[in-house]
Amino acid sequence: MAIPEWTIVDFIHRGPWWRNRGIRKLNFLLILPLLTSVINGLDSSLVNGLQILPSWQASFHDPNGKTLGLISAAQVIGSLIGLPFTPLASDNLGRRPTLFMGSMIMLAGTALQTASTSIGMFIGARGIIGFGLTFALNAAPLLITELAYPTQRGKLTSMYNSSWYLGSIISAWVCLGAYDRAGGSAWSWRVPSLVQAIAPLCQVFLIWLVPESPRFLVAKGRESEAARILAHYHANGGDERDPLVVFEMAQIRHALKLEKEAAKTISWKTLFTTPGNRRRLRLIIAIAMFSQWSGNGLVSYYINLVLEGVGITNTRSKAAINGGLQVWNFVAAMTSSLLVDRLGRRSLFISSNIGMLIVFGAWTVTTALYNQLGLASAAKATLPFIFIFYLFYDMAYSPLLVVYTLEILPFNIRAKGFAVMNIVVSLTLAFNQFVNPWALDAIGWKYYLVYCGWLIIELSFIFRFVVETRGRTLEETAALFDGEERPQDLVQLGGEAATQTMTRANAARLGLSIKDKEKAPTDFLEMRENIDMTGSRGTSSLNLTDMGLETDSTERRMFIASSPY
Repeated sequence: MAIPEWTIVDFIHRGPWWRNRGIRKLNFLLILPLLTSVINGLDSSLVNGLQILPSWQASFHDPNGKTLGLISAAQVIGSLIGLPFTPLASDNLGRRPTLFMGSMIMLAGTALQTASTSIGMFIGARGIIGFGLTFALNAAPLLITELAYPTQRGKLTSMYNSSWYLGSIISAWVCLGAYDRAGGSAWSWRVPSLVQAIAPLCQVFLIWLVPESPRFLVAKGRESEAARILAHYHANGGDERDPLVVFEMAQIRHALKLEKEAAKTISWKTLFTTPGNRRRLRLIIAIAMFSQWSGNGLVSYYINLVLEGVGITNTRSKAAINGGLQVWNFVAAMTSSLLVDRLGRRSLFISSNIGMLIVFGAWTVTTALYNQLGLASAAKATLPFIFIFYLFYDMAYSPLLVVYTLEILPFNIRAKGFAVMNIVVSLTLAFNQFVNPWALDAIGWKYYLVYCGWLIIELSFIFRFVVETRGRTLEETAALFDGEERPQDLVQLGGEAATQTMTRANAARLGLSIKDKEKAPTDFLEMRENIDMTGSRGTSSLNLTDMGLETDSTERRMFIASSPY
């Protein structure tokens, strides 16, 4: 007779999260790392808003062309300088100290930016802010995914990605409010810069209330601390022998073991060694480039030049349009996030690129008509086209850039592949920010034709190479790139997400009580494979002896969305 089994879903909290004291407290604390995305959105959009203000233009002698490009690119340049050091800080100092350090550096940059009296000071301040921001951007998502309760992890990660637009909304409307109150005074641009310091200041003083990542603690040999944190926030009652805590601790040990084994054989060269990996890398690089080179950079960083190009010169009107556009982007991005699993990745990419090409073409025509013939009606038509263009952009590139990259990468090269995506985004963004104002200044609306041609290339690439990953397991997704020869990490079933079933006999040895069996949460994607846990796949199986349990031949269940470990 088969021994009855439980899985991790038998022990997780059911019902609304706010009724669980531990989850409620943890989610509240995770607002602090979530603020990092808001800071990023605010900072990235700030120069765009400041360009609209006459006092900022006057303070820095109406920067344009290459100078304006350097101002916008300075933050990205600072981020690129700090990028090689951020994983070292997160993995050696910890997630919290790295976030604290990044916030402190950003505060120093914000102080210098607010006090700037020359263009050199302002550019230097932007670089310092970017350098600090890259540390925070590395540590914050790690802290969220490694601390969050299993059923809350996906939601909190989605909130993190979408919170960028909250920062851009704050930036746009603070610039408008400062202009209304301070007018031509220098404080109309210094106040928005000061507002930028609020969130990093909160993180500096309050981040120590947030617990450290259990995964980091286990990696440093501090397992008792990790177990206490998981027990306090995930088990609610604080019992370190709670089955959920036992399972999560075993997951972490298992993932760390796989990573150590992978590190011995995996290098950057692995990204190019197989046809499947080369196909993945081609997709990742292309989508990262498309996310910045689809024409969105024109408005995201140079809305002042774009609006003046169609005759909108009133400062308050430009600031109000900028604020409204950020709210529109936030709503569009959040709505698209909810449709990702319903419509599929490929469908969204294709629809997005077709829509952007058509609308950007119309936008180019109306801009040309205004500039060549002076048609006021063409200028009026341009504004709705800008909003519609961003609707199509947010349909795919806001919710899918990170998600799609991680879905097509197998475990053994996921970190390196994700780093490549971030580097490509930063490089294309820096190039974009430097070239766009110079090109607009040199050839005006004709520069839009370059993007029209590039959007045709993008659409052709998307049609030819983007594959659908919706509803597929890791193995099925790998087969799309590797054929029937599955990479070893997929044979190991992606240890970072491994969740092991537990027999009733083993549970009884731990003195674990049975919770009411209810329907498992729909957040979990289940895969099953019959394996012999004492057989030849020693490295791929979750070591139950680490948990003080017997091992037997049983069924492993993988809940892909349940674990970041």
